[in-house]
Amino acid sequence: MRRFRLLSLVAAMVLPFAASAEQITVSAAASLTDAFREIAPKFEAARPGHTVRFNFAASGALLQQIQQGAPVDVFASADQETMHRGVDQKLVAAETRRNFATNSVVLIEPAKDGPGLKALQDLAGAGVRRIAIGKTATVPVGRYTKEVLDSARLWAVLEPKFVQADSVRQVLDYVGRGEAEAGFVYRTDAAIMGDKVRVVLTATGHTPVSYPVAVVADSRQKALAQDFIAFLATADAQAILARYGFGKP
Repeated sequence: MRRFRLLSLVAAMVLPFAASAEQITVSAAASLTDAFREIAPKFEAARPGHTVRFNFAASGALLQQIQQGAPVDVFASADQETMHRGVDQKLVAAETRRNFATNSVVLIEPAKDGPGLKALQDLAGAGVRRIAIGKTATVPVGRYTKEVLDSARLWAVLEPKFVQADSVRQVLDYVGRGEAEAGFVYRTDAAIMGDKVRVVLTATGHTPVSYPVAVVADSRQKALAQDFIAFLATADAQAILARYGFGKP
């Protein structure tokens, strides 16, 4: 009897906490990995009992997962086009959409034994056999890359050299490991592997890189999801994003 009463007391103490505890799942562009992982503890500290779980991948792939019914509460994209599709398909709540960061696209090469690139036109040289790019159908940096190379009239010329990657981080890995002589990533990604890759130049001729975020339409934690989005605009979150090289929205 005493043991039953003890168990009942423990249950009575635990259940209210369990009932109040909430978790949200944030599906975010791969380029946000490091910054978001640092932002999460600060968000959680301000809301005891509430936690954030992340799913990082290419923005297009994440939207496909949401479309297929993945249990997601917040979607953060590395481009406006993917978020536009989310709004058009009613996968996200349009009224919750906010821009929270910006970035830039850079051309990189291996820091050690790279081909010594100086301009986009050098990519056509014999010293460059493989160029890592994001898949244009699902990876925003791939679409930005196409805009850059189309603007320079180099896309068709360089296309036989392309190595397609599933995310910007995979592009970074290909170049960092020397499996490609060049690649296009965000400046923030290049910064985290500064010992393995060298930034050749900042690309131009592409749509500005702007990051939007929104609550997923089927979220069961809409209030907490909106709180997370609001937190991204706070001084603490913006300071972390800035430290990783992101610009203000």
